[in-house]
Amino acid sequence: MSAPRKIEIWSSHLGFYLSVSGAAVGLGTLWRFPFLAGQHGGGLFVLVFTLACVLISAPLLVAEFMLGRRGGPNVPAAAGNVAVAAGHPRSWAVIGALGTLAIFLIMSYYSVVGGWVFSYVEAYAFGAASNLDRDALAARFAALLADPWRLMFWHALFMGATVAIAAAGLNRGIEAANKIMLPGLFGILLGLAIYALAQGDATRGIEFLTHADFRELNGGLVLAAVGQAFFATGVGMAIMIAYGSHVATNESLPRSAIIVVGSIILASVLSSLLIFPLVFEYGVDPAQGPQLAFIVLPSIFVGMPGGAFVGTLFFVLLAFAALTSSIAGLEPAAGWLMDRFGIGRVKAISLVAFAAWLLGLTTVMSFNHWNDVYPLAAFERFHTATIFDLTDFVSANLLLPVGALLTCAFVGWRLRRETVGADFGAHAPFRAVLLALLRYVCPLAIVAVLAGAL
Repeated sequence: MSAPRKIEIWSSHLGFYLSVSGAAVGLGTLWRFPFLAGQHGGGLFVLVFTLACVLISAPLLVAEFMLGRRGGPNVPAAAGNVAVAAGHPRSWAVIGALGTLAIFLIMSYYSVVGGWVFSYVEAYAFGAASNLDRDALAARFAALLADPWRLMFWHALFMGATVAIAAAGLNRGIEAANKIMLPGLFGILLGLAIYALAQGDATRGIEFLTHADFRELNGGLVLAAVGQAFFATGVGMAIMIAYGSHVATNESLPRSAIIVVGSIILASVLSSLLIFPLVFEYGVDPAQGPQLAFIVLPSIFVGMPGGAFVGTLFFVLLAFAALTSSIAGLEPAAGWLMDRFGIGRVKAISLVAFAAWLLGLTTVMSFNHWNDVYPLAAFERFHTATIFDLTDFVSANLLLPVGALLTCAFVGWRLRRETVGADFGAHAPFRAVLLALLRYVCPLAIVAVLAGAL
């Protein structure tokens, strides 16, 4: 058996905060949140989402940080290690195993979408897309999806950039990159939001985000907001277990969770301030999914002062968001390879990335040659689901909520309060509230989301 590897520790509180926030603030925040808010009434959705982040995601983040710090960097084994130390079966390791599998599957298609972003950065940097109208932009996006070789190239380039950063190590790679990219991300996001408020319908945009009509409150809105809170904070993806394994013993885990949640809420609001004033000014529907980022907003930029520069900044922003999340996504499986087989970090990261890239080719083909291949067509629920759709469903709608539910059961109910007390805060009342949320509120919310997905 190989000797235990040396575990890197975050070099500073700031480095850790920037890295975990960078892992959470991804395309799901900058792209998915605005069109969900557009679909579900704006301000009311923002309010429910904020409450879900604070009351549901934050306790789960603390629990995952704790499992990583106590269980070690081999994420699939982390919860099992904690369980054995507390006198419980090692089978609780399934928590980390589910999260590791989920984020591996997500990385396979997240990298494809990251490749789309890279291709648009290149197109704007060289002026190939900055002057196209909406029809031409729609044709360009359709042509990109229809060409598997182009998609493979950009998919490979994005995954290669991820490997180049992650393979350099925790401090010299991930931490150093986030110290540059996350401030850059928020700087660009703030600048674009100010620009959008100045050029668009600021009054209507702000009113849409701040006005909450409680008569519109319904189960669909609540489930969408809670689901976005899970997705945006990375709960269940094993990333926070991996990052928690590098946390010093004197780091406050509740404070870390609050910082992650705060950064997610801030980025979500800023991205909405970037989008809603513009779409209201130009009479565009904000609830359009992929078209919003790759067709609708770029077509708006064309008619605006400095539109080419603004469009370039917008896609650089998305590229930063995609990379800060993707470099975290390789950690769980790579940590397992390093501990299980005693291989070096560069080799482990490269193997995980290559495997995810290969699996991602099924997503690539789902947009063109295999776009009419429906493996589970015999089931009504999936009769038009492509391989990409099924991969997304299994990872995001099954593995993530099940893993999060098991985390609630293990940390909230199986571990003794005195065992997790120090990790959940120094103040007894605050600690009691966090544990109560983890025991009662979080499981109910997860079961509701899981039932809604099925």
